[in-house]
Amino acid sequence: MGRRKGGKPINGWLAIDKPLGMTSTDVVTRVRRLTEAAKVGHGGTLDPLASGVLPIALGEATKTVAYVMDGAKTYRWQVTWGEARNTDDGEGEVVATSPVRPCVADIESGLKAFQGEIEQVPPIYSAVKIAGRRAYDLARADQPVELKSRIVRIDRFVLVESTENTATFEVGCGKGAYIRALARDLAQALGTVGYVSLLRRTSCGPFNESNAISLDMLEDFGHSAASAKLVLPVETALDDIPALALTEDEARRLQNGQPLSVLRLAARNPHPSISAGTTVRAMVEERLVALARIDGVEVRPIRVLNL
Repeated sequence: MGRRKGGKPINGWLAIDKPLGMTSTDVVTRVRRLTEAAKVGHGGTLDPLASGVLPIALGEATKTVAYVMDGAKTYRWQVTWGEARNTDDGEGEVVATSPVRPCVADIESGLKAFQGEIEQVPPIYSAVKIAGRRAYDLARADQPVELKSRIVRIDRFVLVESTENTATFEVGCGKGAYIRALARDLAQALGTVGYVSLLRRTSCGPFNESNAISLDMLEDFGHSAASAKLVLPVETALDDIPALALTEDEARRLQNGQPLSVLRLAARNPHPSISAGTTVRAMVEERLVALARIDGVEVRPIRVLNL
């Protein structure tokens, strides 16, 4: 997340189709330069060897990044059988080989064990922290990396294509799932080894290939991107969060940190899913004023937005 001193107050989202070879930080830097936005961040890191949908938050949208990062994601990816690499992708060194090449029937049968909630150990070349240090920093320094398994959610795991040495899959998953670990573990379960040789994210939360733009397109529009309607509304990241209608007076109170009475709002907001503990979008007509939470008999602000 970065702020540009004296930049333009642009608020909203850009869904960038990240090309291969760039880091997510590289994309943020380029978007900041092209749009001249005062504040820019990204909603979900993509490795340099991965392409696809990278949500970029501008201005007040940076306050909603967590909701995108927590959202579901889909990937199309390829595993190459017969080689294990220390990074679990094509960038690393070969650390093991196997002559075994799984057939289609074995692959499809093996997928069943990797759907639903599963245990997964992240790759050693990952951003997971160990005693305050990133795992990839330890791995690059040839220091031991011991990562604990954790529960991740795999909603969909489909074989798209298979050749003698590779297989292509589509996966829908929740937060924290590593495709590189999925490839590694699937290969081991099939009696061989493998690594991710191609990875593309096709959606991230509400952002997908249909609303993503290339950096070249952004280059063409430059600092007029907002007026050219390339910038999506801040609320795009919050579509699945119920709305709570407020008056201007109620909005001012909430934005000043004051709680509101749930009972007074109930008649105007007969939404069945708005109950204790629910996060809501506090709205004045079509304008988002805050993210708030139902706390007992009160509505309390979580993040105030200045739109």
